[in-house]
Amino acid sequence: MKKTLWTVWLLVCFVFTGAALADSGRLGVAIQVSDDNVATWNQALNVVKNIQASYGKDKVEVELVVFGNGAGLLKFDSQLSNRIDDTLASGAKVLMCQNTMKAQKLTPEDMHAGIGYVKAGVVELIEKQRQGWAVIRP
Repeated sequence: MKKTLWTVWLLVCFVFTGAALADSGRLGVAIQVSDDNVATWNQALNVVKNIQASYGKDKVEVELVVFGNGAGLLKFDSQLSNRIDDTLASGAKVLMCQNTMKAQKLTPEDMHAGIGYVKAGVVELIEKQRQGWAVIRP
């Protein structure tokens, strides 16, 4: 009996979450970047472009969520600065974890202009997943 009630509850949660996304007419995708490997960063930025090309920029909301060791490549003088500019210009959000910034003694002046900030990157990913977003880690 408990298993049946639990199954029904999970189905109800998925239906309501799916309905909320369907109402917005947009798919939500959050991409995690938490390491300082340039190849991983390039792959994540390519994933943003591929998702937008496949679904259409107007039909998908994409967030690149950066925390931990990924912070260094989101600095204003990063070797990936032009690619970050292109990603922002495409309509995707690039969000930096403030907890990581505090731990690494970084300020917004150290970071790429135009990015957004979240208190905790991992919490942003958890909350997006709870809202029915796909969470990807290249």
